[in-house]
Amino acid sequence: MTNPYFAANNIGMTDHRFSRIERMIGVDGLRRLAGSRVAVIGLGAVGSYAVEGLARAGVGYLRLVDFDRIRPSNINRQLYALESTVGEAKSAVARRRVLDINPACVVEAVDCFVHAETMDAALAGPIDLMVDAIDSLAPKVELLAAARIRGLPLISSMGAALRTDPGLVRVGPLSEVHHCPLAAKVRKRLRLRGIDTELLCVYSTEPVEWLRKEVIGTEEQARDELVVRGRARRVLGSLPTLTGIFGLTAANAAIKILLNEYFPTNKQ
Repeated sequence: MTNPYFAANNIGMTDHRFSRIERMIGVDGLRRLAGSRVAVIGLGAVGSYAVEGLARAGVGYLRLVDFDRIRPSNINRQLYALESTVGEAKSAVARRRVLDINPACVVEAVDCFVHAETMDAALAGPIDLMVDAIDSLAPKVELLAAARIRGLPLISSMGAALRTDPGLVRVGPLSEVHHCPLAAKVRKRLRLRGIDTELLCVYSTEPVEWLRKEVIGTEEQARDELVVRGRARRVLGSLPTLTGIFGLTAANAAIKILLNEYFPTNKQ
């Protein structure tokens, strides 16, 4: 795929938009990113920052998938959540922001809830890499299983809620993740379906069980705080810093993969 921006411009020479990146990866690297097609599934606290990193790196095609609308409770941690955007579709706001960063980027906004019935819409067509930033267990498992069956390279975000230490954020295979309740549940469900768990993910090694009890109390109290928007989930506290770091770490890993700087553990 030839990106129209590169067809019309001698990048690095006539436009300074990506000049600092060119100093890192060269013109050939920029062209590789411009020709790359990435799908980001989930545009909340983690996904919004992942999109930001990819857009500012010059990725030429982004499919942005989320069914949700922006709410006031999103403002503490989600990049697209502003007083002026409350009530808008996350996918539409995300597309608008990406095009404001790089008008040449081809951006497809998909406003849908990702599950078995909508998987073809989320993963249709040639995709070089998928970033999974879904925070709900069942859709996450469905997405990861579908991507693995399709042989689609991916990076998945595990639990960022309740974390406080940015120095404990890691990138590695799901099979080796520890101190992450979400990762343990995802791993178990994938194995029950015969799906391997060597997929690449962002996770934290910070223990959270003690903090979970301090923040949300007992399981009974947690059930009283269920949020239902297409699926039921518990409300967990999160810092804007840690969720953003998860998203940017995912984007960083994605950029390295697209540039063929593969991680040793990322075997497809």
